[in-house]
Amino acid sequence: MRAFLAIKYYPNFQNKELIEDITNIFKQVDIDVFVFVRDVQAFGTYKFDSHELMEKAFAEIDKSDIFIIDASEPSIGIGIEAGYAYMKGIPIYLIANKNTKVSDTIKGIANDHVFYNELDDILKLKIN
Repeated sequence: MRAFLAIKYYPNFQNKELIEDITNIFKQVDIDVFVFVRDVQAFGTYKFDSHELMEKAFAEIDKSDIFIIDASEPSIGIGIEAGYAYMKGIPIYLIANKNTKVSDTIKGIANDHVFYNELDDILKLKIN
């Protein structure tokens, strides 16, 4: 199964380790996680103008079986991508740090959600 992980983008890639940790958690249950900043932009090696970036992101979402949102930090880009996945009928799963306030809008489009204390809590998601 292929998942698109939408997670807050930082120009200094301060959450690179978190991205890899989340990816490894999902590997335990045979979910191959695609992350745009890692798999297309190679953590800053390749840059795209905003239009091309969104076209490429939407194409990758289209290739995905599920869409995972890490909503631990607010991001307009994540909201746009989530809306696109929802419109395309791709199942959406929400994860976030337990201390995060997540909008009802994002919770409302998610098939399931987990607020984690430890990253292993993510495995409690009920993915169909």
